[in-house]
Amino acid sequence: MELFKSGNPALSEKRFKDTVLDQVVTHENAMTINGTLQKFGFLFLMMMGTAFYAWQEVMGGGGNAQTFIYVGAFGGLGIALVLMFKKEWAPFLAPAYALLEGLFVGAISAYFHYAFAEQAPGIVLNAVGLTFGTAIGMYLLYSFKIIKATAKFRAIIVTATAGIAIFYLISIALRFFGFDIAFLHEGSAMGIGFSVFVVALAALNLILDFDMIEKGAELGAPKYMEWYGAFGLLVTIVWLYLEILRLLSKISKKKINNSGKD
Repeated sequence: MELFKSGNPALSEKRFKDTVLDQVVTHENAMTINGTLQKFGFLFLMMMGTAFYAWQEVMGGGGNAQTFIYVGAFGGLGIALVLMFKKEWAPFLAPAYALLEGLFVGAISAYFHYAFAEQAPGIVLNAVGLTFGTAIGMYLLYSFKIIKATAKFRAIIVTATAGIAIFYLISIALRFFGFDIAFLHEGSAMGIGFSVFVVALAALNLILDFDMIEKGAELGAPKYMEWYGAFGLLVTIVWLYLEILRLLSKISKKKINNSGKD
């Protein structure tokens, strides 16, 4: 089924089709859209809980931001990699991922708050609001079929997402050897334009995620795939938030640079 593709590696055609082939699924233990959204809500609340904890610890001086960031980022990445191969473990590992990702999100949000406390005191709150607004907007656009996940649309988004992922990996490797790609961090016109593109790409990935969850329910995937689908959606939401946070930081840097020239 060429229709059944997502830019999110956690939500792919093969992952859902394999679960349908692996076992006999009855109506009672089949994946549903409402069940997936409910589980996403549960995971999101868990993530917000540990994010608030990490935020409070870092802001209060009782916790090291880097420790929370590394534990959350690498712990979450490890769980995500396991889940891509052991999706039947999603009911247990998806909550663990949400808890770890919350530590990462809370700590990095506190870091940005400190870094832009004077120039952009509301940067974190603005990023949260824009993330919610974008996610709701994309859901409405998908629900009313204003944006349809056609085969061509999927191909473009999947290719662009893979390209950005490879580019980020290259930039990390270069930075390790002392080379830095300036526009990834600076508030230049090119840097801001790049971030706008990545934010838009992350937002469009939500369309593919919504479509993937809907197709999974239509195929009659097993019940545990609700947890897997919720996990995949959370991955995209976190990515979107981080990219919006980065975009707002670049805009703030540009304002600082412009004010310094006056």
